[in-house]
Amino acid sequence: MTTIKGPAIFLAQFAGDGAPFNTLDSICKWAKELGYAGVQIPAWEKRFIDVQKAAESKTYADEIKGTVEANGLVLTELAAHLQGQLVAVHPAYNELFDSFAPPSLKGDLKGKTAWAIQQMKYTAKASQNMGLNACGAFSGALLWQTVYPWPQRPAGLVDTGFNELAKRWLPILDAFDECGVDVCYELHPGEDLHDGITFEMFLDKVKGHKRANILYDPSHFVLQAMDYLTFIDYYHDRIKMFHVKDAEFNPTGKQGVYGGYQGWVNRAGRFRSLGDGQVDFASIFSKLSAYDFKGWAVLEWECAIKHPQQGAEEGAPFIQDHIIRVTDKAFDDFASAGSDEQLNQKVLGIQD
Repeated sequence: MTTIKGPAIFLAQFAGDGAPFNTLDSICKWAKELGYAGVQIPAWEKRFIDVQKAAESKTYADEIKGTVEANGLVLTELAAHLQGQLVAVHPAYNELFDSFAPPSLKGDLKGKTAWAIQQMKYTAKASQNMGLNACGAFSGALLWQTVYPWPQRPAGLVDTGFNELAKRWLPILDAFDECGVDVCYELHPGEDLHDGITFEMFLDKVKGHKRANILYDPSHFVLQAMDYLTFIDYYHDRIKMFHVKDAEFNPTGKQGVYGGYQGWVNRAGRFRSLGDGQVDFASIFSKLSAYDFKGWAVLEWECAIKHPQQGAEEGAPFIQDHIIRVTDKAFDDFASAGSDEQLNQKVLGIQD
């Protein structure tokens, strides 16, 4: 077993134009003062990193990592969710995702896809240059608008969609493999990879690619009414990243999983700050520790009610209190009879 590393914080939800959230150095100082030991950098956040430059210049990559370390922190991973999203976008969502890509690609669906694929490859090399071994991402989606089959899906549609998704991702996965870095898909509603079944379907299409792994975030499973603890039993060997994010699901006589088109405050399922939701983190940390998870526990703060500063302040001690220092001996070692094969045979009644 391995003691989970942490606490760390994902910087995406805190980045902004005002200090201390507008530069990597100042936001790292802020995170350190709150008690975090590591930071996860969003690869799309130009205030913090130029991922192409980090891929092409080891010197620049070292500078980014050095800025983090100069503040007493560890760079845990890069996260390329927005780039991953654009690897596969159905035309119905083309305009809605324009903000994820450069303005010059506005409305250009194929152009955004080509840009995203190259960005993911840059992220692989940037991760390698900074000595990282995992990267978070979304899978993108060609099929999400058909998730509830009405009208009926044409025969073979899902298979065709996953074939295309695999076709787009295989060169990326190979690029990550060359760099020794795992792609960790955050299984998320709105993505074609949003639960265990869809992850397995994708894994089959990419022939079990060893770099196709999982960013485990229980909040997205709460909102799907999934068993997020048994999920770990099924997929622990593929879980290489961990977002510590809380959520609650309170269905009523008026709404359930789909939320009735309500905003986050009024949805039956909504994200919450750590400790304010329904996620059983004590059991999650126990399972991940028992399964020898070697990564970081990273706060991803999203809450419809609480202020982000309060969420960040509460997040570090919450995670620290849940990290289990794993034992190096059995609790009943004091009663051990030692190792004696003759004794074992005698106890079993099989001694000659």
